[in-house]
Amino acid sequence: MKLSRSFYRRSDVCEIARELLGKHLCTKLDGITGGMIVETEAYSWRESGCHAFNNKKTARNAMMFESGGVAYVYKCYGIHHLINVVTGKSESGEAVLIRAIQPDTGTALMQERTGQPLKKITAGPGKLTKALGIDMRFNGADLKGDLIWIEDKKVILKSSQIIASARIGIEYAGADAKLPWRFSI
Repeated sequence: MKLSRSFYRRSDVCEIARELLGKHLCTKLDGITGGMIVETEAYSWRESGCHAFNNKKTARNAMMFESGGVAYVYKCYGIHHLINVVTGKSESGEAVLIRAIQPDTGTALMQERTGQPLKKITAGPGKLTKALGIDMRFNGADLKGDLIWIEDKKVILKSSQIIASARIGIEYAGADAKLPWRFSI
């Protein structure tokens, strides 16, 4: 069952990031591909690691200011596409980066897209988007649609299974880089 709009439109981006663990991210292009979300990072306009810091809206980050439940896709270093789940109400400037999934659907197609062994095809935000076929066409896509969606397959995680740590690759954010807003199983 696809997650409801109300799941995405809550106000606590860290809670949503934590609760996305165990859910399944899926895409449908030339076949259905997907897997269980195992690592996320929360971002909010309130902290300097976020593209929407201080509520600054640009052409690149405009999707972060939409109502929760759409995809925010951007290119990192001009090479890798990264997928974020927009959260909160319209104009909130918050999103959750999906950093890794455990592939379980359409794995042969994912391997074909990446040319990598199964163990490595979705271990990182750039790798998972390549494996799932995610590119800029997905920016703004409705997460309740048929192109990309997140399902709840009723995976139950205990709080002891979830690790909170500092986010990766945002050292420029100073003290905000140390916020424990990275969540993994």
